[in-house]
Amino acid sequence: MNEEINNPAPVKEKGVPFGKLIAWSLRGGSTGVAMLILSYLTIFAVKTMRMPAALVGGLLLASKFIDGVTDLFAGLIIDRTNTKMGRGRPYELCVIGMWLTTVLMFMVPESATVVVKSIWILVMYLFANSIFYTFLNANSTVYMVRAFSSQKEYVQLSTYGGVVPMLIVLIFNVLFPTLMGTMATSQGGWVKLVLIFAVPLTVLGMLRFFVIKETNDVDVSAEGDKVNLKEVFQLLKKNRYIYIIALATLVINLLTNMGTGVFYFTEIVGNVKLMSVLAVSQVIVLPLMFIFPQMLKKMSVAKLVRIGLLVGAAAGIVNFFAGSNMILLVIGAILTGVGSVPVTMLAALMIIECADYNEHIGLSRMEGSLGAVNGFAGKVGAGIGAGILGILIGLAGYDGNLAVQPDSAITMIRLLYSLIPAALNVVMYLVFRLYNLDKNISQIRAENEARRAEA
Repeated sequence: MNEEINNPAPVKEKGVPFGKLIAWSLRGGSTGVAMLILSYLTIFAVKTMRMPAALVGGLLLASKFIDGVTDLFAGLIIDRTNTKMGRGRPYELCVIGMWLTTVLMFMVPESATVVVKSIWILVMYLFANSIFYTFLNANSTVYMVRAFSSQKEYVQLSTYGGVVPMLIVLIFNVLFPTLMGTMATSQGGWVKLVLIFAVPLTVLGMLRFFVIKETNDVDVSAEGDKVNLKEVFQLLKKNRYIYIIALATLVINLLTNMGTGVFYFTEIVGNVKLMSVLAVSQVIVLPLMFIFPQMLKKMSVAKLVRIGLLVGAAAGIVNFFAGSNMILLVIGAILTGVGSVPVTMLAALMIIECADYNEHIGLSRMEGSLGAVNGFAGKVGAGIGAGILGILIGLAGYDGNLAVQPDSAITMIRLLYSLIPAALNVVMYLVFRLYNLDKNISQIRAENEARRAEA
């Protein structure tokens, strides 16, 4: 009897109820599709609005300067939020604003001057990306650790919960290129096409807000963290691990949102509708989300990310030799999907590790600020991807008014679709070998729990 009292059986961690898992996951699909639609902005502006490719790329790059300010303050604002609804949950309302401004972005008047078109697109892009999407990026981990309470739940949300966004993105990637070929022949057609996805995904993206409440208190003090701007700068100075995560997120988003695929299939394959074949092939990636929880019992998230980066490098090499061969292009697409999944789906787990590290070194946890840093990196990557695409193909001689593009432009498109992504994945693999927080995280969490108990 005494032995049973002194050595109680470990409490089995509960999993996430299926309904909550689905409700939580739908928002990821909503924001994922919204960001993918922005990756089509360059070809919309160049082909339909008749704007110079280099100008469009410059506008998207210019928006990143504002992103730096909004991301920094978004994380700080969320970390200082204390409402009856919670700390992260109120910012889910930004889903509505994100989709509204995304639709308005494509409603730029076709007859307007290039200056008016540029201002319109830039302003709407800033609202959608630099404000609404910024808060949605920064609030996600804050919301999760206060709505759920165990490491098992976090893993389930990041793995099993990743299946729903991937399915939504898969459906989008199948339907959008097909519909684009028939609908996106004018500015009005583009608007109708975007609305087909915007309306239902706004509703689905808001389900998390209505279904899941914040019930878990992870703050050391009863009043919660009193984060100030000085602590944010201390975070940026003392927590080097968030930079490694953010850099990986930047690279993956740069490659995902570059939008090279639509140019590749237009100019090299010769049929943009065949992009849907690559999208269908991504269904092979979905079972990984069910395997990851078992893999994470044997290896750390960081190691899984490193493996993914090497797979991503292999994908670029396959694409270089593919040309218009659909079999090789499908293999390259599958490898690309497999390589990007660990970073995109498991970043939240590493951000929680960074928050635990913050607490361990005497800072506030600052999940919001950590999420903002990672979100900023993702948006910078997406912006650089979209911007550099327009600039590089423009410098290489691409002209949307030409029926046949020069060889220099074709070569640039091929490189942007293959060897450049391969090289970036290799560089990120080498950088990610510096992430060793996972080796000490168990001890760090145990010491944090002891400190909370004393407090």
